[in-house]
Amino acid sequence: MKLIGMISIFWLFIVLVYGTSDFSAWGDPESPCNLHVSNYYIEHAMSDTSVPNIVTAILADYRGFDTMFETAVIFSAGIACFFLLRRPKYDAPEAVVFRHIQTGITLRIEKGGRLPKESDEFERIDTQWVPYDLVIQVTSRILVPFIQLFALYVVAHGHHSPGGGFQGGVIFGAAIILFAVSNTLRKTTHRVSEKRSAVLCAIGVLIYAGTGVCCLLAGGNFLDYSALSGLLGVDPVTARSHGIMMVEMGVGLAVTMVMIWIYYNLSSAGKQHEGL
Repeated sequence: MKLIGMISIFWLFIVLVYGTSDFSAWGDPESPCNLHVSNYYIEHAMSDTSVPNIVTAILADYRGFDTMFETAVIFSAGIACFFLLRRPKYDAPEAVVFRHIQTGITLRIEKGGRLPKESDEFERIDTQWVPYDLVIQVTSRILVPFIQLFALYVVAHGHHSPGGGFQGGVIFGAAIILFAVSNTLRKTTHRVSEKRSAVLCAIGVLIYAGTGVCCLLAGGNFLDYSALSGLLGVDPVTARSHGIMMVEMGVGLAVTMVMIWIYYNLSSAGKQHEGL
C-alpha cells in the first residue's frame, strides 16, 4: 500500500508540474489577470463594497464562494484529525500526579491506588508535565485576555487594515493554546471542551453559508450582500460591507475552534485527558 501511495503521489506531482506550463510568465503585464480582473478590483473595490482594504473585499465579496469553501476545507481538516487521532476508548493513565498548590510538592499515585480529592490544597496535574512555574502561569493568564482582545480587533478591523477572519482566528486560537501549554490540557478543556469546539467550528461555517442563504431569501444571489440592504436598513453598498463582516466572523470562529480541536488531539495523542 505504501508503494502504491508513493507512486500515486509521484504521478500527481508530475501532473501538477505539467499544469504550471500554462501559467502566464511571472509579472507579465499582458496576462489576463493584469488586463481585466486586477484593474477592476483596484478601481471599484471601494465604490462597490465601501471597504478600503482591497484584499478583504476580494476574499469575502468578489470571490466569496472560494473563501467559503476554504473555510469548509479547514473544518474538514479538523474532522480528519479527529478521526485519525482521537481514541474513543478512555485509557486510564499508569499514574496520577497531584501537586500541593502552596508548596509545589508532587504526589504520585500509581494505577489502582487511592486518589486524594482535589481541593484547595491539591490539584491534579499531568504525568507528562512541565514543572510548575508560578511566573509562567500568572504571566500567561495576564497575556491571554489581551491577545484575545487583539484577535477580535484584527477580525473587526480587517476592513481597513491587514487582518480578517483567518488572521484573527489564528491569533485567538493561539491564545487558548498558550493557556493550555502554560497550565494543563485539563484546565483548558474545562473552559472549552472538545464537543464545544467541534460545535462552534461547524457554527462558524454555517454563519458563512447562512449569510448566503439570507441573501437568497432576500431576493438576491447567493453571497450577494447588497440584497441584505432592506433587512439591515442601509444602502446596498454599505450592506456589502456589513455582509463581509458577518462572514469574517464565521471564518474567525471556525479557524479558532479548528486550531483548538487539532491541538487537543495532537498534544494528548488522541486521549484528551493529559496534554504535553
